[in-house]
Amino acid sequence: MASDALLIESFLEMLSAERGAADNTLESYRRDLDDFAGFLAARKAAASTASREDVAAYLSDLTRRGYAASSQARRLSALRQFYRHLFADGLRADDPTRTISTPKRRAALPKVLGEEEVDRLLAAARTASEVEGLSAAARLRALRMHALLEVLYATGLRVSELVSLPLSAALRDERLIAVTGKGNKERLVPLGPAAREAMRAYVACRRAEGVYPASRWLFPSHGESGHFTRQAFARDLKDLAVSAGLDPLALSPHVLRHAFASHLLQNGADLRVVQQLLGHADISTTQIYTHVLDERLAALVEGHHPLSRRD
Repeated sequence: MASDALLIESFLEMLSAERGAADNTLESYRRDLDDFAGFLAARKAAASTASREDVAAYLSDLTRRGYAASSQARRLSALRQFYRHLFADGLRADDPTRTISTPKRRAALPKVLGEEEVDRLLAAARTASEVEGLSAAARLRALRMHALLEVLYATGLRVSELVSLPLSAALRDERLIAVTGKGNKERLVPLGPAAREAMRAYVACRRAEGVYPASRWLFPSHGESGHFTRQAFARDLKDLAVSAGLDPLALSPHVLRHAFASHLLQNGADLRVVQQLLGHADISTTQIYTHVLDERLAALVEGHHPLSRRD
């Protein structure tokens, strides 16, 4: 059997001749395969005879060396193509990478505002709606923003669900409102006093000004949809962030939805309850927030376990 160096060279020649691979691509493959060959040599193994266990051990070694899942997946892709080439040329009777799972990238943790930052944002919206001397149109816009924020943070609605709320949501003096989410699935979400009050103030101003009298939407507009858009809300939210002393680039309606979920968990809510409130069909989607639970559990142990109080 040829040496690893010759096998790698044969594979690279095939990539160049048959697939027209660029020099940078060939160099990338060479680095990845040379690294694999060096790992095998340290185990007194060779690419021509490497087993599935050798490939799995190599991926584990990449993890130990600090390679991200995306980098590991790229290395595994190179190995798969290499071994398919060897198999196709009759140089191996099997493919040791065939049953190896591709390393999965860990879901990125959502950006979350702290409770103090949310308080500042809500206070800025409330203050803007109470400024003296505003024109009727400016006051209505300010009251709308305040209502949007209070409802979003109180309910964790998707922004598409929020902007398309019916007017009836503000007319009922109820602690729960029905929301139609993805797949036309309806769920009930609680609505606190601050959110209800903000909605009523906005609707009262809207009626006093005689704006959109026939609209069925809580947040109407003259656009095609008939209601305020996600894009317009996101734009206005960034403007408000500046007045609240927050980074506008780090703020979006979705970040407030994340804040709703994270703050509930930080204060003891059950993950299943948060799943229902967010309208997630599968709890695996909600589990992105378990980092909050991990932090809370760590703080609990640190604050209450006897060993943590020893000098």
